[in-house]
This record gives sequence, structure tokens and C-alpha cells, in this order.
Amino acid sequence: MNDRRQFLKNSLLASAGLALAPLSSATAGSMDGLPQGLIYTQANPGMWGKKVGGHLPRVSVDGDKVGVFTKHGMSEKHFIVRHTIVAHNGKVLGSKTFSPEDEEARSSHTIPAEYRGQKLYATSFCNKHDMWVAEFTA
Repeated sequence: MNDRRQFLKNSLLASAGLALAPLSSATAGSMDGLPQGLIYTQANPGMWGKKVGGHLPRVSVDGDKVGVFTKHGMSEKHFIVRHTIVAHNGKVLGSKTFSPEDEEARSSHTIPAEYRGQKLYATSFCNKHDMWVAEFTA
């Protein structure tokens, strides 16, 4: 389990950028084209259909500030590892890594001016239930 967790932590940042960059242009503005079993969304929860409420990142936007919250418990065996904000071109605009000791999975990010008004993605990565993505406009 620890090897899997470390692998997931190390590969999350790279996978978010690599996975989302080509998909955003290939899907013509839609998350429907995401590969099954790689990234999960509200519309495409895959095998985790009953896990949407506790894994899908919830995004709030206030000017250039973006808040991300994942309504998920935080324990040594099961927790949200990381939030990431990714631009439509794959550039990571912000991230926060969590530990099981954190009370909740909540992060705040400032969106650079050149990305405001554009489609962005918030990711929430669970150590047991993979990567979840919510699309939003900042």
C-alpha cells in the first residue's frame, strides 16, 4: 500500500498535465472524451459511481481566487492526496498536497490574469479511488 501511495503521489502532477492537455483539445470543450478508467468525472464516474459525492472536487470562484473542496474523510488508510488546478493547455496553475493528518481537503489558488475567463480543471486525487476532475471557468 505504501509503495502504491508513493507512486501515486509522484506521478499525479505529471499525469494531470499529460492527461488533460491533449484531451482538452481533442474533446472540443467536452469532458465526455476522457478515457474510461483513467480520470473520473461527475458524468463519467466509471466503477466508482457511488463515490462521486465524496471525491469530485467542488470549485468556487471569486474574482481571481479559486477554492477547491473535496468532501472526503481524511484517515491514514484513505484520504485525498492532492488538489491541482490545470489550464486547458496542460499548464499546472496551482496545487496542494494533503496528508492524512489534515482535517479536510480544502485548497485556495490564485489564477493568473491570462487564464481568467478560460476553461480550467480542478483535480482531486484519492489514494484509493483515483483522480477526479471538475471543469470550470475562472
